[in-house]
Amino acid sequence: MVILVVEMNVADPTAKCNSYDVAVIGGGVVGCAVARRLTLDGARVILVEKGADILSGASKANSALLHTGFDAPPGSLELACMQRGYAEYLAIRAELNLPLLETGGMVIAWTQEQQAKLPSILTRAHANGVADARLIDADAIHAREPALDTRALSAVFVPGEHVIDPWSAPLAYLTQAVANGAEFRRSTEVVGGRFADGAWSLDTDTGPIAARYVVNCAGLFGDRLEAALLGDASFTIKPRKGQFLVFDKMAARLLRTIILPVPTERTKGVVLARTAFGNVLVGPTAEEQDDREHATVERDTLEDLRQAAIAMVPALADVPVNAVYAGLRPASEQKHYRTRRDDDRNFLSLGAIRSTGLTAALGLAQYASGQLAQMGLDTVPLAAPAVTLVPNISEMAPRDWQADGHGAMVCHCELVTEREIAAAFATPVPPGDLGGLKRRTRACMGRCQGFYCSAQVARLSAPHLTPAMAVAS
Repeated sequence: MVILVVEMNVADPTAKCNSYDVAVIGGGVVGCAVARRLTLDGARVILVEKGADILSGASKANSALLHTGFDAPPGSLELACMQRGYAEYLAIRAELNLPLLETGGMVIAWTQEQQAKLPSILTRAHANGVADARLIDADAIHAREPALDTRALSAVFVPGEHVIDPWSAPLAYLTQAVANGAEFRRSTEVVGGRFADGAWSLDTDTGPIAARYVVNCAGLFGDRLEAALLGDASFTIKPRKGQFLVFDKMAARLLRTIILPVPTERTKGVVLARTAFGNVLVGPTAEEQDDREHATVERDTLEDLRQAAIAMVPALADVPVNAVYAGLRPASEQKHYRTRRDDDRNFLSLGAIRSTGLTAALGLAQYASGQLAQMGLDTVPLAAPAVTLVPNISEMAPRDWQADGHGAMVCHCELVTEREIAAAFATPVPPGDLGGLKRRTRACMGRCQGFYCSAQVARLSAPHLTPAMAVAS
């Protein structure tokens, strides 16, 4: 268990100023990364999130992959941000206590038609600077993955594709921002605003916020926020649902490498990969829908995912499924990131950040920092910023249950201790609802899905969460 001890870089942490250099709107992974970067740059930052906690929208459900950008559009902002984000994650992960499961990835051809596409995938990877990507034959595939079905013909092997914890990373970004003076205002929806005399006055349902600059990281509602503040939107969000299925931890021994499909024009396809928590997941699907808030799971689709996984690794037929989930990706009517910079109104949009957002977030934060500097934001980077650690909840490093004095075991499936629950609430960014607590500790996320531990988790959370907040999300 890591105990967080930091000095706050503010004179009086209880005296919150309601005027800021930058208001970042949206507490997903991109918003958290942007808040951190701008705070370290020396700006006075507020992160505004309409949900009860960070990751209340699209960022809470994804594939948890750290991408090299080998298959991204050459020369695109997406590629640049992915590769900058990838490099920065590797640079800061040790000091923030973030995990990395080094797996490599294989884009596997199962048919001759798919095999014919591999050379162009490799050519793009090399053009994108991923020089160690290479073609491997069936013998090399099965030497690396003996449990894989024998139908695999050949593959593009990308050694740098890895798995990370998708929840601890954004939490670490925002925790460091808050520890260095940023403010996080949750359960706060921006409903309008006006730009006058070089600054924004934002209307929210918890009171006005004044800021010189606004960065729109509102994800699934980014186009609507842009329209509300600027009068029009430069893009339209087209929600894309992805369903996932999670196999029990006994499946991890069957897989070493991320198994990637040969992509189509419409989707990158279904991925089979280990998780940072010792499971194996398969997904996502790619389903268009109009609803921006609800992502349902369907039995038939989940069974299709299960059969797809078994077709790749036949031994998965004997492994039980632990969990299923679905998420929404903020795709747009065009297949690339959508940014808008309005110098006259000190406004920047980072929109339509789709499935690569977890990797690209730190790179997008660097991009936002550069754009705001060009727009006139003049700050002095912090000389000695506080460095904060987040507790490890992955299976790649010691967990709290392995240390003495952890108290009772609350969640036996995921080995979550009473001390971990208490520690989650004693941080600069405590959970705001049950979903936030689950993402910080993994409680209720194991084989029984909270059947045995939910009452105990509710009891320990009661002093911190109101009944309305203690709703799973």
